[in-house]
Amino acid sequence: MGSGWSSEEERQPLLGPGLGPAPGAAWRSREAAAALPAAAPSPGRVYGRRWLVLLLFSLLGFAQGLVWNTWGPIQNSARQAYGFSSWDIALLVLWGPIGFLPCFAFMWLLDKRATSQPFNLFDSRLIHGGQLLNGLAGPTVMNAAPFLSTTWFSADERATATAIASMLSYLGGACAFLVGPLVVPAPNGTAPLLASENSRAHIKDLIETVLYAEFGGVCLLFSATLAYFPPRPPLPPSVAAASQRLSYRRSFCRLLSNLRFLMIALAYAIPLGVFAGWSGVLDLILTPVHVSQVDAGWIGFWSIVGGCVVGIAMASSIPIFFELFVETVYPVPEGITCGVVTFLSNMFMGVLLFFLTFYHTELSWFNWCLPGSCLLSLLLILCFRESYDRLYLDVVVSV
Repeated sequence: MGSGWSSEEERQPLLGPGLGPAPGAAWRSREAAAALPAAAPSPGRVYGRRWLVLLLFSLLGFAQGLVWNTWGPIQNSARQAYGFSSWDIALLVLWGPIGFLPCFAFMWLLDKRATSQPFNLFDSRLIHGGQLLNGLAGPTVMNAAPFLSTTWFSADERATATAIASMLSYLGGACAFLVGPLVVPAPNGTAPLLASENSRAHIKDLIETVLYAEFGGVCLLFSATLAYFPPRPPLPPSVAAASQRLSYRRSFCRLLSNLRFLMIALAYAIPLGVFAGWSGVLDLILTPVHVSQVDAGWIGFWSIVGGCVVGIAMASSIPIFFELFVETVYPVPEGITCGVVTFLSNMFMGVLLFFLTFYHTELSWFNWCLPGSCLLSLLLILCFRESYDRLYLDVVVSV
C-alpha cells in the first residue's frame, strides 16, 4: 500500500458530494461528533516498533491456530494411539468454539485496555482440558487484529496490518495439516506400508513429540510477549486512533440495532464457521473415501494457504470483512465489533460440530453445508451497502 493518497481521484469517493456515508451513518451521529478531537490535529506519528508488536501478536495467533488443529489431521493415528472415537475427535475440535463462550468478557478487557503413567481417562481429560485452554485464547488473537492495526498503524497501513494479524491464525491451522501427518505415521489399517514402525507405542511417541514441540514454541512466544509488548505507542498514529469511542453498553446497542452490520456479520460468520468446522475434521471426512492421512493434510494445507496468501497480498476475504465491520459501526471500539462477529462465527462452527458428534457415521451432509453457506453469504453481500466512517474521519480531519 502507498504512503498516502496518491491522486485526487482516490480522494473523490470519500470527499465528493453524495458519496459519503448514508444518512444515519455513524459519522453523522452525535456519538461520532463526540469522537472528533477538539482541534484538528496534525497527522499522527508511527513507530518502527509497530512491526515487532505485529509480529508477536501474529505469531501468537499462529500458535493458537496450530494447537487448535492438532488432532483433526492425525485423527487416524490418535484413534490407534489413544483409543479416540469420532466423537472424541469432533469434541477436540469443538473446544475451540466452546472457548468463545466467555468472549464478551475478553471484549470488555480489550476495550479497557504431561505425565509418565500409561494413558488412561485422566490423561484424556488433560488433552481435552488443554484444547479448551487453547480455545480460551481464541477471542483475543482472533478479535484484536483491527484494534492493533488502529492503535499502531497509520490509515494507509491499517488494512495490511489487519490482513497479516488475522491471517496468521489460519496459517497456523494450515501448518497443522502439514506437520501432524508428516511427523506422525498413519496406523496400519490406513497405511499398510512400514507396518513394523506403525505400532501403537511408536505413534504415541511421535504424537507426544509434536505436542512437546508446540509447547516449546508457545512458551517461547509467551516469554517474548512478557518481555516486550507495549499497550500503545506514545503518540497515536492517526486521528481515529486518538478519538473517543462508545461505551461497552452503548456499543452493543449500536451493533444490535444496525441492520447493515448484522447483514455483513452474518455474511462473514456463516461460511467461515462452516469452513472452519469442515477443515477441522477434514481427515475424518476423507478417510471413508480412502484418502490417506498425508493426502488429506496436503488438501487442507493448500486450501487454507491459498486463502492466506491472497488475503495478505490483496487484503481481501477475512481482512476486508474486518475493515468493513469497523468502518460500518464506527465509533464502536474495534475489539467489541470484531468480538461479536467472531463469536457468531464460532457459534455456527460449534453448532455444526455439535451435530457432528451425533451424526458422524455418514458425512455427506457436512460437505453440502459448505457450498450452501457460501451461496447464502453471497446473497447477503450483494444486498450490503458499504460506508467508510472511520476512514472519512482520518482523511477529512487530517487534511
